[in-house]
Amino acid sequence: MSGDLMVLHALRCVGFASVERLAEATGLPEADVESELIDLAVTGLVTYELGLFRAWGLTDAGRAAAAKRVSDELDAAGARQAVAAAFDDFLVLNPELLDLCGAWQTRVVDGVTTANDHTDAAYDGRVLDLFADFHRRADGVCVDLAAALPRFQRYRDRLTGAITRAGHGDLGYLTDRLDSYHTVWCQLHEDLLVTLGIPRH
Repeated sequence: MSGDLMVLHALRCVGFASVERLAEATGLPEADVESELIDLAVTGLVTYELGLFRAWGLTDAGRAAAAKRVSDELDAAGARQAVAAAFDDFLVLNPELLDLCGAWQTRVVDGVTTANDHTDAAYDGRVLDLFADFHRRADGVCVDLAAALPRFQRYRDRLTGAITRAGHGDLGYLTDRLDSYHTVWCQLHEDLLVTLGIPRH
């Protein structure tokens, strides 16, 4: 995937984003991302919003161009069937990940659901163990996706990085950061929908 398509496609999956966030998503240097964004803006495919968030986003033309180029890439690689099969496996795992995130953010005490204040190390440890087990299975899906289209390797790297950092005590990497495990998983979900041309319901 070319640099301009990587940036264009990342905006489609991430939504409005800063140069820094797009660099994290694509693995490209920030200077390269910014250069690609400027070129894409000249052609009318992206725009820079000067409001509260000061972020880059796709125009309607950019959204259409990204969809077509990603579909063309998929067909040129002959990878549609493999990606579709991996997506089926992803969908099996997706509800479990959502449940794990819920278990991390909330807990039931005496029949009442409350926010998890992370003062119970034993509880958090059990959920972390479940996340680690989940990641071992999710990694297999990422391996299959990367074998079909190499650009999916970036998700594997990001998910592994997030779960590793959480395991080392930086717990925000599970659900609370813009580059958390949950956020990257959601971006992968969006990427798979866009790549396969499946509308989000």
